[in-house]
Amino acid sequence: MSSNTADTDTASSPQPAAPKTTKGAPAARAPRHAAKAPQQHQPARQRKTHPVLERLFELYPRLFGARFLPLKLGVFEDLLTLHPDDFKREDLKIALGLHARSTRYLEAVAAGKQRHDLNGEPVEPVAPEHVHHAILEVFRRRQARTNEDLRPQLRARLVEAIDASGLSREDYMLIVRSNDETANAVLDEAFAELGARNAKREALRRAFEASGRSVAEFAEMYGMDPAEVKRTLARAKPPSGTSDPA
Repeated sequence: MSSNTADTDTASSPQPAAPKTTKGAPAARAPRHAAKAPQQHQPARQRKTHPVLERLFELYPRLFGARFLPLKLGVFEDLLTLHPDDFKREDLKIALGLHARSTRYLEAVAAGKQRHDLNGEPVEPVAPEHVHHAILEVFRRRQARTNEDLRPQLRARLVEAIDASGLSREDYMLIVRSNDETANAVLDEAFAELGARNAKREALRRAFEASGRSVAEFAEMYGMDPAEVKRTLARAKPPSGTSDPA
């Protein structure tokens, strides 16, 4: 008898009475949405963090926490030496690879932040080519998520990266040029924009030197911000032997 419990409960349940209708009036219809079962939203799947990365966060929250910092070259061997019981070589290699390919880490590299050791101390600059390729990869990922043309933003970031590198066009192109025609086209645009910017800086420097005035006087004469004038003069390339503007 117990095997028929479900059938019995269903059969003995009171059935709803049919709605009364007035002669000539159409029978009431059930709401359209009543026939559809309510949709249940499935919770988004969360990627499980690699256990080695969780351990790295516990040991070095300044490097693997909410904010990422570029890691010094050779940090893999440092970790193996300092924590032989915590990490297996292959597991650590995989985890650090995941970390270095994450967008958050690439953004830190693209920003030109210094590389840091395990104590969280800056020890060396990130190579210009690493900054460049991180910028390209970050923008590729962003562009894939939007219909907005991010090319102008990419060009502006490349202008800043080239300027910060201190390299000539020839030297910079030598280390970053690739077979990606789109990336190379944006790079050419960035160099053209930087060339125009440097020409303006040089024109300002020449005008300043010809004026024989102080930075404050020169800025007031042309209605410019003295701090901005000084920054521009400092970033212009003065002839050798020229003193820093006061």
